[in-house]
Amino acid sequence: MPPFRAIVADDEPLSRDKLRRWLIEHSDFNVVAAVGDGIGAVQSAAKLLPDVIFLDIHMPGLNGLEVAAQLQSTTAPLVVFVTAFGDYALQAFDLNAIDYLVKPYDKERFLRTLGRLRDRIPNGKLHAKAVQFARQHTAGSNRLLVPDGAGQTLIERDSILWLKADDNYVHVHCINGRYMVRRTLQDLLVQLGATQFVRIHKSTAVQVVAIASINPLLKGDYEVQLRDGEKLRLSRRYKRALFGRLGR
Repeated sequence: MPPFRAIVADDEPLSRDKLRRWLIEHSDFNVVAAVGDGIGAVQSAAKLLPDVIFLDIHMPGLNGLEVAAQLQSTTAPLVVFVTAFGDYALQAFDLNAIDYLVKPYDKERFLRTLGRLRDRIPNGKLHAKAVQFARQHTAGSNRLLVPDGAGQTLIERDSILWLKADDNYVHVHCINGRYMVRRTLQDLLVQLGATQFVRIHKSTAVQVVAIASINPLLKGDYEVQLRDGEKLRLSRRYKRALFGRLGR
């Protein structure tokens, strides 16, 4: 069996180097990347498809939970949260992280983590658990990491006008551009916050404050016009929910 591929993500160089050194002492683990910020962690995970990622909770750009929320459920690695704050760690462990390390941890505690990983990496059903947990606990996030050319960029939630599902992807239409993320629409709405957006079709959701007007069409149908001039069809199925959100 080839070595398990590992990524270390921690903004503290000493902590990052400690994890990397201890991991490479074990021939069944191969450190494929060591990064110092959240965006680098997401980019490395998407490119290198590791078996496990050690995520510091507090990092610049994106914190550990936000990084885990951006991972793809179908290819997600196991997640070990690393933190100096025990409350984060206990919550993560109780709610689906594979394990946690509270700084300062010793080698004995680290070896117990490796033992858990050896038992659980082959079980693909466990890999998406930390992703699901992170998305639930970053609900209402005001930032979203999206692919942008060869890299990734952070966009503000308030810049998003509407979302359009397309098979396993969602087109994110913003004030200054359009991006495509590999997510389901429902999953994305949970992360961005249910109060900020409203569905107008099974495959379309709009930011409530982006709506400029709702105009009647023939046979009881309606058209939603956004502040940038975009016109979208309102499905009858979602009419009541939209009017309720707008107080009509």
